[in-house]
Amino acid sequence: MTQPYRPDPVFIDEQQAKAPPMATFARWFGTAKDLVGFPANAMSLATVSPDGAPDVRIVLLQAIVEQGLVFFTNFNSMKGKHLRHNTKAAACFHWPSLGRQVRLRGDVHAVEDDYADRYFEGRPRGAQVGAHVSAQSSIIESRAQLLESLRQADLQFAERPVPRPPHWSGLRLVPTQIEFWQDGTDRLHDRLLYLRAGDDTGWSVDRLAP
Repeated sequence: MTQPYRPDPVFIDEQQAKAPPMATFARWFGTAKDLVGFPANAMSLATVSPDGAPDVRIVLLQAIVEQGLVFFTNFNSMKGKHLRHNTKAAACFHWPSLGRQVRLRGDVHAVEDDYADRYFEGRPRGAQVGAHVSAQSSIIESRAQLLESLRQADLQFAERPVPRPPHWSGLRLVPTQIEFWQDGTDRLHDRLLYLRAGDDTGWSVDRLAP
C-alpha cells in the first residue's frame, strides 16, 4: 500500500524559534495549502457556553492578519452566543499529511464593518442570500421550508445586490498562546509554546516535552 506523502520533519531550531509566531504560522499554513489545498483552512474552534459547557466545531479560516485569524459566522449561532458571553476561545489546525498541528488560545473580536462588507460582496450570490435565510443553530420546521425561504429571499433580492445582514460578520481570534507541534520519530514530537501577556508585549517561547 502506498504510504501518504509526508516530508521529513523540519524542526524549528533555536534561531528560527526567535521569529514572530504568526509569521511561522503563515509559513506552515502556506505549506499546508500547497499540499492539500482548501482543506488546510479547516480550524477547530472551541468556545464555552454561559453555563460553562465546552463546545467545538470546524470553521474555515478566511484570512491571516497581523492581529490574528479571521473567520465569518452568524452572530446568532451557538458560537456567536457563546462568544458574546465569553470572548475567550481556542483553535486547532491539524495537517496530518505534514505531521503538524498548531494550537491557539486568545480573545475574539468582531472585525470592522467595512472589512466584513468587502468580504461579503465577494461571496457567491447563493451564499449571500443564504446568510439572510439561515437562522444558524436554531430548530427549523423542515428542509423544504428552508428551501422555500431561500426561494423567497432570492426573489426579494432579484433586482439588486444582496446586502450583508447585520447579524453576519467576521470574527478575529487574537492569540495570546500559540503552540507548534511537529510529529517526531519514536513519538519524540517537537513542541514550541509562545506566550504573550498583552497586545503591546512581545512573545516568550519555551520548548515543551513531547
